[in-house]
Amino acid sequence: MSLKDCYNFDDFRKLAKRNLPAPIFHYIDGGSDDESTLKRNTESFSKCDLVPSILTSVGEPDMTTEVFGQKIKMPLFLSPTAMQRLYHHDGDKASARAAEKIGTIYSMSTMATTSIEEISNVSGGPKMFQLYIHKDKGLTDNLIDRCKRSGFKAMCLTVDTVVAGNRERDHRWGFTTPPKLTLKSLLSFATHPMWSINYLTHEKFQLANVSHFTKKGSSIAKGVMEYINEQYDPKMNWQDAEYCIKRWGGPFAIKGVMSVEDAKRAVEIGASAIMLSNHGGRQLDGSRSPFDQLPAIAEAVGGKLEIILDGGIRRGTHVLKALSLGATACSFGKGYLFALGAGGQKGVEALLQRMHDEIRRDMILLGCKTIKDLKKTNIAYR
Repeated sequence: MSLKDCYNFDDFRKLAKRNLPAPIFHYIDGGSDDESTLKRNTESFSKCDLVPSILTSVGEPDMTTEVFGQKIKMPLFLSPTAMQRLYHHDGDKASARAAEKIGTIYSMSTMATTSIEEISNVSGGPKMFQLYIHKDKGLTDNLIDRCKRSGFKAMCLTVDTVVAGNRERDHRWGFTTPPKLTLKSLLSFATHPMWSINYLTHEKFQLANVSHFTKKGSSIAKGVMEYINEQYDPKMNWQDAEYCIKRWGGPFAIKGVMSVEDAKRAVEIGASAIMLSNHGGRQLDGSRSPFDQLPAIAEAVGGKLEIILDGGIRRGTHVLKALSLGATACSFGKGYLFALGAGGQKGVEALLQRMHDEIRRDMILLGCKTIKDLKKTNIAYR
């Protein structure tokens, strides 16, 4: 199996599973506790169907949209994800270049393994940075100010990770950062020699944006969950979010909004966008899916800020269903991480191109010429 054999999410996932040691693959693939929310994120799209309009003279549909003040060529972009160096030795650089080539947004995690400045140098495409509130307020300010200097145009604050979710697969497979050999994982690393060679012969693993402040998770074998529990501020509140919005002074999203009341509060403190997200089912298991919450939130705050649906996206039709119900755009993480593990930059490009082509084709079949043509009337519930 190779990239040319990958036609959809599941194909890229299978190739990544073949390429990556088990602890690394399962870190991407897993969720928290029983993984019920992880499954529901995608299953929720099956609760409704698309209703096409015929003879609408679509021609070539216009898929462009504007989000965070940046025009992108399709209404789907890369969510911020941590430690991409683990999935391919080019890590964030591969993802940023691929996003630029396809014409969409690359989002950088605070816990990236490439620095803000490095990404600014390798990609001139639209970029967003994902912020966490650290106990060390100086670190939070430092990240905001560096993004300003490096040409990032947007920022989001992730608010659903004040404590780490219980990701049992990581315990079972002995996942640590940086990776270390355990009795459980030894065979998997040994049977993936190319990954191991690339990992050992390329840039050293580090959390590049925070390594000058703390060595946690970089120089010693600590799990990412331990880093979160030690470094993130569990007392984070709305005043902290408002402070970050004002210090940034540009397009700013609150990521992790799931209730109508929280969406309204985001408007009040000056956020320009919200990202409906449950962290990919990796935090509070048993929580609602973003797609299930979308209609009520869109009714409450639609038109007052941008609404990004983040979670469960596997197909172009999922994107069109979300936009029909009031989302401005969608973002995804697992899909492009599997593509990164499957083939580096070429893998991410291939997946993004597949999704671009699906959205285009499905818009034509749906009878929609522009993104603005997607309405509630395109949706029927079962």
